[in-house]
Amino acid sequence: MIGTVFRSEDVPAEHRFDYWRDLVHRAIAPSDITSEHAGDFWAEQRLLELGPVMVWPTSFRPARFLRTEKMVRQCDPELYHLSLILGGGMGLDHVGRTEMYGPRDLWVTDTAEPYDVRPSDSGDRHLVTGVAVDFPKALLPLSPDRVRDVLGRRLSGREGTGSLLTEFLIGLDRQSASLQPSDAPRLGSVLLDLLSAWFAHVTDMEDTLPPETRHRAMTARIRAFIRQNLHDPGLTPPVIAAAHHISLSYLHRLFQEQAPGGGETVAAWIRRLRLEGARRDLADPALHAVPIHTVAARWGLPRPSDFARAFRSAYGLTPKEYRLQALSPPEQTE
Repeated sequence: MIGTVFRSEDVPAEHRFDYWRDLVHRAIAPSDITSEHAGDFWAEQRLLELGPVMVWPTSFRPARFLRTEKMVRQCDPELYHLSLILGGGMGLDHVGRTEMYGPRDLWVTDTAEPYDVRPSDSGDRHLVTGVAVDFPKALLPLSPDRVRDVLGRRLSGREGTGSLLTEFLIGLDRQSASLQPSDAPRLGSVLLDLLSAWFAHVTDMEDTLPPETRHRAMTARIRAFIRQNLHDPGLTPPVIAAAHHISLSYLHRLFQEQAPGGGETVAAWIRRLRLEGARRDLADPALHAVPIHTVAARWGLPRPSDFARAFRSAYGLTPKEYRLQALSPPEQTE
């Protein structure tokens, strides 16, 4: 597991809000945090340090975050802060803009400027859930003037690069318990590439990104597309290349350079993901009655003979043998 976890239940009720407020202060630029629910506060938060990038998935009862000009003068860590709302709503006043944000909305603030983040409705007790990211401004390969055009705007995390960034952040939260500290630097680099690609897209500056950043961001986009379409037996390298408006040779070159596994081909990676998905389903007791050929077809493997041959080659057992072994009750010892 990477990162540290805070749960309000682990702290005496009278200290929960103050403890959480101190935790947030350590994660982001200092601000005055208040809440109408301080006396009965609830929050869960994870802090993931991915190299120079801090990611913190969080859920909390509505609170207000006020960063004043005096606070800016006293301390400016020179960070950009990205917020992704997944549940509930928040409002933001920043650099002369006022917006309201709901699920799958994104916003960016600059620690060198005051801001006021507030609950969407006074007295609302519904939880606010989301993921926040803080990273040094110096690591973004775009000019501050162009980034300023983005500050405080309500931006979509529902399509394009915004959707890819959103899904990556959600995935970090879901997989954080199984990630190891050794994964952190690599994940931080991937996230910085996605952030750079997203910022470049929303500022119409994609051509200014370094080639390696564009290549890594494109590879991440392709991998997300493949995962979302594994069920389609027609998912082939030519289809993937056409969906991303690139040549087939460029797709193969990108994958050989960027994909995990030391140059695994596109087709081989698709086949491995499908077999892994089918293997998980075959070992799931809740799916024990689903025919094996149906499981395979759900993962884009509609030909039973081809699936059985590939499965045995990968795992040393036929799908039927594997299911029987995985679902057999453990032997009782005396």
